[in-house]
Amino acid sequence: MSARYPLVAIFADESCLGNGKEGDNPGGAGILAEYRHADGRITRRDLWVSERATTNNRMALRSVLEAFDGLGAKDGKFSVVFTTDSRYIVDGLSSWVFGWARNGWKRKTGAIENLELWHDAIAAVDGHEASWHWVKGHAGHPQNEYANDLAVRAAAEQSKSGGFIVSGFDEWLVARRAKRGARGEVAPFPDGGSFTASPSLPRVD
Repeated sequence: MSARYPLVAIFADESCLGNGKEGDNPGGAGILAEYRHADGRITRRDLWVSERATTNNRMALRSVLEAFDGLGAKDGKFSVVFTTDSRYIVDGLSSWVFGWARNGWKRKTGAIENLELWHDAIAAVDGHEASWHWVKGHAGHPQNEYANDLAVRAAAEQSKSGGFIVSGFDEWLVARRAKRGARGEVAPFPDGGSFTASPSLPRVD
């Protein structure tokens, strides 16, 4: 198989300061998008959002919703390689949602956590094709660590980018490596010829 639409690589991460503790815990989601031009140049864009009282799982779902909403603002369809260190997202969108949909968006163990956000994320992906990939967090992967820094900053500052903006990745990488951080290789742009889309997500009424 190959990509049907222009290929975009998305690296996303989430943060919740004080996740699991009592009280309102601020959170953020950070997104790095990459696009390769015909001449081989890579264009990068950043996006981040925040919530005042949230959880890691909510912000992970927000990363999907905001990334695809941002791409949708470009009035096109895209083939997206979506990379995150959240098993909640990768397992959810690769497996769980299909069982939930067959069971009328219910599960035997009780209500589905963040159901409305799951529906919103699925609706945002509709019209694109996506491939969901997991990467180990905090392991030196430059694009993942950059997305994490965007998320942590958004959570701490309670800020948002207002859509995709010019990325600061290159400057960040130089500074981080000067401090002996993000020592892994920058992930190469994916090959559109070997792109394999994950199954289309179930419809949300």
